[in-house]
Amino acid sequence: MGPLEPNVPELILGLIVFFLLFAVLGKVLLPRIEKTLAERHDKTDGGLARAEAARAEAERLRKEFQSELAAARHEAAAIRQTAAEEGAALVAALRAEGLQQREQLVAEAHVQLAADKVLAEAELREDVIKVATELASRVVGEPLADLPSTRAIAEEYRNRATV
Repeated sequence: MGPLEPNVPELILGLIVFFLLFAVLGKVLLPRIEKTLAERHDKTDGGLARAEAARAEAERLRKEFQSELAAARHEAAAIRQTAAEEGAALVAALRAEGLQQREQLVAEAHVQLAADKVLAEAELREDVIKVATELASRVVGEPLADLPSTRAIAEEYRNRATV
């Protein structure tokens, strides 16, 4: 018996063991291997798909956040613009009110100054007439304050002096 002439009982026994081993491997071990390979495939390709889905969701959220942020910036700019306009209007109103109050105070001060001037002139005129009459009385040696023409003379002299 050589390699070209096999021993038939050994060949049959070998074939039976081979097919039995093939059947056991095909029925028991091969499904487990396929299951493990499917799990690995799911972990790799499914993980990539889940990662891609998560990346897409993150991108969507980022775009949504960017749009909300842009809207918030636009709203903040509008609020700043409105506040600046209101502030400018308030400053202008307060400035106008301040100018009006200043003008009113200046006008009142001018009126008060004119009234004080008139009063001061009247008091000074009376004092000047009194002092002039007293000096004239000393020069003449007689009391001139009692004369009715003393005041008229002083008034006439004052009128000539102011003209």
